[in-house]
Amino acid sequence: MNAASKKILIADDDASIRLVLSQAFTRLGYQVRATGNAATLLKWVTDGEGDLVVTDVMMPDENVFDVLPRIKKQRPKLPIIVMSAQNSLITAVNAAEVGAFEYIPKPFDLDDMTSAARRALSRPANAEAAKAQARAVRDDRLPLIGRSAPMQEVYRTVARLVGADLTVLITGESGTGKELVARALHDMGRRRDGKFVVINLAATPRERVETELFGKDETDHGKLVDADGGTLFLDEIGDMPLDAQTRLLRVIDGSEPTLNPKTGRRPNVRIIAATNRDLRALIQQGLFREDLFFRLNVAPLRIPPLRDRTEDIPDLTRAFLLRANREGLPAKTIDAAALDRLKRHSWPGNVRELENLVRRVCALYGEDLISARIIEKELADQQPVIQGQDGPATLAQLVEQKLATYFADQPDGIPPVGLYDRVLEEMERPLIQLTLAATRGNQVRAAEILGLNRNTLRKKIQDLGVEMARGRR
Repeated sequence: MNAASKKILIADDDASIRLVLSQAFTRLGYQVRATGNAATLLKWVTDGEGDLVVTDVMMPDENVFDVLPRIKKQRPKLPIIVMSAQNSLITAVNAAEVGAFEYIPKPFDLDDMTSAARRALSRPANAEAAKAQARAVRDDRLPLIGRSAPMQEVYRTVARLVGADLTVLITGESGTGKELVARALHDMGRRRDGKFVVINLAATPRERVETELFGKDETDHGKLVDADGGTLFLDEIGDMPLDAQTRLLRVIDGSEPTLNPKTGRRPNVRIIAATNRDLRALIQQGLFREDLFFRLNVAPLRIPPLRDRTEDIPDLTRAFLLRANREGLPAKTIDAAALDRLKRHSWPGNVRELENLVRRVCALYGEDLISARIIEKELADQQPVIQGQDGPATLAQLVEQKLATYFADQPDGIPPVGLYDRVLEEMERPLIQLTLAATRGNQVRAAEILGLNRNTLRKKIQDLGVEMARGRR
């Protein structure tokens, strides 16, 4: 069936949008009918007209979300593209729930609209493939993807928490999507009109954490004040230095009078924290304050690793393929054998590792269809080196392996600035801590083992926030 034999029905109360879309689709060779109300659209569909519906949500006579279930009941295979100026997460979710093929926020790019129309009109004939494609389009617009039992539990918890204003502690391995969950809690909650302010405590130099959070002078108020009226997301809270933990606890308790200079009042902030570390173990080691843990852990939320929800991998992969294409990479599909191979992988880097693999395949391979052979090659190339050529891996090889994973974990492959000092600090802290533990806190003996001057060791202990073992100093 060619373009000239297909008809697109447009419904929007804005005459200028009807005109622009009608002209664009006509130039592409489609037949077009346009209306400014939902009742006429419903009549056309009932009469059997149209191969595609493009409709606004808010119509003068009826909300289209109330009309779409009737359309779907009469013509379940008719694809529908929903557009709306109310481009919120809730609108996208509602569009998905009523079975829309695509949700496009206004103002839209005309190329995005015509591309979505082409996809809708060239849907695969196979019913299961069509459903998978529709899910991928829907999922690509949503912050969280997955229909597995572990993810359903996450959705239920998020749904319970969006209406409250509780402090939330999100736990989960690196790459599971903790920040996406935090953003969903903000975007769907009471503070959606306020700012969502992020500080990554693992990526912030330890000596700058307090300044970043609480400011340093009247011109630099810090992220706590920036988030006034909104949400402050403390990512990797387990890496927060003890001094900053103490100050944060005082702010939460209200014993430290941090004020917003614009309002003269304490910042009204919802705190969401996240970590991939075991905070209870850090408490036992004296590296995290127990009282702060209980303040943050008011509403705990655990994000499952990808290996515990492998049934979500097909939906995730298809959504990532669409996202990569929308960002300029070649359009590709994936076959069933390739998806089966992805499901057998252990995914130490979780969802982020899967998305990076999809981007890499889209960029590096010319084939339109991703096969199991391609996936096998990519996964084999990414396997970590556990053994050196002549035996167990050296420290340098292990460090290189860890750093390679760190680079791969970044959304664009580029770590935050200050990487050199951050890596040295992460190496120095455990080295000094283990040495002090071995010498039972004897700094003279530890300095001798490390080959450092005792004064240099003392300064490093202070600068790095190293916890001292009990014993001689």
